[in-house]
Amino acid sequence: MAHIFKLQEYCLRAMGHSHEPDSSGSGSGSGGGALSLKHVVSLLFAASAQYPLIHNVVYHRNNMELATAGMSVLLTNLLTLFKIATFLVYKQDFWRMIQSFRQMHQQSSRNIRDGDGYGYVAEANKLASLLGRAYCTSCAATGLYFMVSPILKIIANSWRGTTYVRELPMPLRLPFNYVDSPGYEIGFVYILLVTIVVVSYASAVDGLFISFAINLRAHFQTLQRDIRTTDFSQSEHEFQKALKDLVDYHIRLLTLSKRLRVMYMPIVFGQFFITSLQVGVIIYQLVTNMDSIMALLVYLSFLGSIMLQLFIYCYGGEIIKVESHRVDVAVQLSNWYQAAPKLRRSLAFIILRSQRDLLIKAGFYEASLGNFLAICRAALSFITLIKSIE
Repeated sequence: MAHIFKLQEYCLRAMGHSHEPDSSGSGSGSGGGALSLKHVVSLLFAASAQYPLIHNVVYHRNNMELATAGMSVLLTNLLTLFKIATFLVYKQDFWRMIQSFRQMHQQSSRNIRDGDGYGYVAEANKLASLLGRAYCTSCAATGLYFMVSPILKIIANSWRGTTYVRELPMPLRLPFNYVDSPGYEIGFVYILLVTIVVVSYASAVDGLFISFAINLRAHFQTLQRDIRTTDFSQSEHEFQKALKDLVDYHIRLLTLSKRLRVMYMPIVFGQFFITSLQVGVIIYQLVTNMDSIMALLVYLSFLGSIMLQLFIYCYGGEIIKVESHRVDVAVQLSNWYQAAPKLRRSLAFIILRSQRDLLIKAGFYEASLGNFLAICRAALSFITLIKSIE
């Protein structure tokens, strides 16, 4: 279990945040405490790239290929702005979530049953780490290609002795001469720094979400196990105490799940909405560049990166929904019939609450594997549509 706490704290520190929430005790949703200069600079620095990206798309509005190439980068940067802003608003709540999971782990470890009581978390945590590393690697590889490609072109043309108009790593138009020196070097460094901020924040915020989701699944599974192994034939006083512990545990998990939904609501909305637009733009680029192997590899890498990003949220939302429903099944599979009739009614409340959907959603966007597959099917349909038009 300690590994997942390290993953969460690493994600926060990667974005330059302290390791403890402030002591002001400000309410949930406010984020608590004033933002430091580095937090504001991170947001403003990423936002500063929006104007040259939009300017580039507008400038090439009559060239669909160049316009869509710029739009895919524009949408990626816009989505990261959603994530940075949301994280800064709820930055203290992120730390409180980590502290809550740590406290629950410490409380549960006092009553060891099988190892540390969370043996099944190990495999799930491996999956979370794999998804996080795969997504981060995908983003970093795509960003690295964009950064290295113009340098390689300059070197290749220098060897050949041919004239080459220098291009920036990303399709944008800066408000100064970025073709000649020193403007080109300044623009290159600026894009490099923006890329680092975008990749760092996007992968860190997504990594925090999947780690929170897997923590919740682990605790829901622990609750199910506790329900199944409860001795319902014990005395009424002992059973009431055990039932109170189970109900309190269930309420705490429901509260954390709702807090997670509130924290990530803007991100889930932006993720689904912007990813839907990105898929359409990248599919168009793929279909119109079928004759270029290098372009296909880049666009496929870009598409895989954003789809993996969406999958992380859909998978996290799915496991929370499924495991919360299984609490109902755990009660039905327990020895509930050994309890007194009056106490059975108390178990019915747990069943009724577990039958209500516990969803990670924003508006009509729900983070679920069903919606992820729907977007994948829409992407395939879009490919067929474009091919039929050509």
